[in-house]
This record gives sequence, C-alpha cells and structure tokens, in this order.
Amino acid sequence: MGARTKARKRAIDLLYGADVREISLNSAIAVEAERAKSEPDRWASWTYAREIVEGIAEHGDEIDELIETHAQGWTINRMPVLDRAILRIGIWEIMFNDEIPDAVAISEAVEAAQEYSTEDSAGFVNGLLGRIAQLHV
Repeated sequence: MGARTKARKRAIDLLYGADVREISLNSAIAVEAERAKSEPDRWASWTYAREIVEGIAEHGDEIDELIETHAQGWTINRMPVLDRAILRIGIWEIMFNDEIPDAVAISEAVEAAQEYSTEDSAGFVNGLLGRIAQLHV
C-alpha cells in the first residue's frame, strides 16, 4: 500500500471517528497529531492525512453541498458514514488538490468504498465523483 493510500485510510478513520462521535474535525486532528508524535512509524502517512482532513474542514460546506447536489436520490444524512468520508476525501482531492489527477482520486475512492463500505458503495462513489470531476474540467 502506497504512502498516499495509507494517508487516505487514516483520513477516512479520522472523518469517520469525528462523524460518529460528533466531534469537530479540528478536535479529531489535534488528537491524531498527538498520537502521531508518539508513534514515529505513523508519521509518514500523517502528513498527507492531515492535509486532507484540514482541507475538508476548510471547505466542508462546499464539499457537502456538492454531495447533496449530485447524489441523485440521496441526502447526505442518509448515506453510510463511511461513504460520506470517502466522498469528502475524493471531492477534496478533485476540487482542491491539483497534485492528484481526478482519475486517481476517483480510483482511490472507489477502491476504498469496495474495501470498507457496502456492496453498492463503489458504484455510487464512482458515479458521484465522476459527475463532480466533469464540473472541475
């Protein structure tokens, strides 16, 4: 597993945990930063995971509006928590991280959905991120 893939997994964990525990992303970032300091082997994936989660915290309203607008037949609150986390990461990478090609962001999100979420999640994530990537062109 590549460093950025590990970082995305950590970002999913952070977003999921904050959502389930109903804490702010900034609080989740602070806790994870302390943990990363005490576990040097986790530091490599922490840098990009932090960049992702801080970006989502900064652009969260815009990201969630894109999800609501393009998730045909779904409200953001009806989606599985993992799907929300995966979509937020994919959208942040597509819209706000020029270092990651859109196709890579979508592929990584689909893989995460296949591995961690429901049977139907990968297709849903692929379709939604594909629609958003078309806007980004």
